[in-house]
Amino acid sequence: MTFPIAYRVSGREGPEVSTVVLSSGLGGVGNFWQPQLASLERYYRVIVYDQRGTGGSPAQLPDDYSMAMMAQDVVLLLDHLAIQRCHFVGHALGGIIGLTLAELYPQRLLTLVVINGWAALNPHTQRCFEVRRNLLSISVDAYLQAQPCFLYPADWLAQHEQQIAAEEAFQRQHFQGQHNLLRRLEALMAVDLKASLGQITLPCLVICTKDDLLVPWMCSLQLAERLVNSRYIALDYGGHAMTVTDPIPFTEQLIQWLET
Repeated sequence: MTFPIAYRVSGREGPEVSTVVLSSGLGGVGNFWQPQLASLERYYRVIVYDQRGTGGSPAQLPDDYSMAMMAQDVVLLLDHLAIQRCHFVGHALGGIIGLTLAELYPQRLLTLVVINGWAALNPHTQRCFEVRRNLLSISVDAYLQAQPCFLYPADWLAQHEQQIAAEEAFQRQHFQGQHNLLRRLEALMAVDLKASLGQITLPCLVICTKDDLLVPWMCSLQLAERLVNSRYIALDYGGHAMTVTDPIPFTEQLIQWLET
């Protein structure tokens, strides 16, 4: 039977080498982390994966799809690769997967990094998600055209038109489908972790950008304040997808955290 989750393992090998799992946001595909791979591969075994129902992991997601199911897929992947514990790095939805893992399967994590994440949906983020959901119901093209406006700073968008066009074409070619995207978006919008965050004791890095249009930086601050063993970092620039728009400061902070 074919393993249901597409993944890639790269970087160092050996019994003493730690594993870093990188989990993407709502788009779900592992190539989101391309700017970080070369730096991380010098020190770690690195795993990127396409979340179920996205990219190379085709599936028809159930109507009751949940963040717990997304976390279970990570455990399934770790078991498949015979990895007991890992550092988990998640962007937005990926960060919520990480928090869910830390709640349900804390023994599988060494540390957790949450990028532009939250404990419960902020009214502004909810409005943005509702706009995206409405666009998706009208037209996939409209949804994909609007996507960069939520992810990237305006000046960066204006300077990278060719890159954005290529990314939009890739997303159209590998689109996860309206049904799957809606199930994933609804699962994300239903999250409220405020009551359980105090039970998470592993080291957590909460990092955000102050110019994120989609998730206000205060959401990360509030998340960090609810975690009992966290460090909070706010970068000035990069938008929601700072890992792409300004990767060097983020990657430096990430590796420094992992090395401590």
